[in-house]
Amino acid sequence: MGKLNVQKLKETLKYLETKQRELKRQDQNDTRSLESMIKYLKKDMLEQHSLSDHHQLIKQEIKDTESFIENVKNIIKINS
Repeated sequence: MGKLNVQKLKETLKYLETKQRELKRQDQNDTRSLESMIKYLKKDMLEQHSLSDHHQLIKQEIKDTESFIENVKNIIKINS
């Protein structure tokens, strides 16, 4: 398991949370671009920070953004 860049992960998580809130506010509007961005961010975070090394089931839970965010917060907490 490699060293986790916690600060960079925190910044990326903050950005993901912002986009998730924005998606929730959009309601009935066209949200495909936001959904795509969020999907990309999660995959990028998973790969860039090797999150699977820190949480075995995170890859399976990637579809639920809220769970993903909570899992990343727990990873940050453990590695801080």
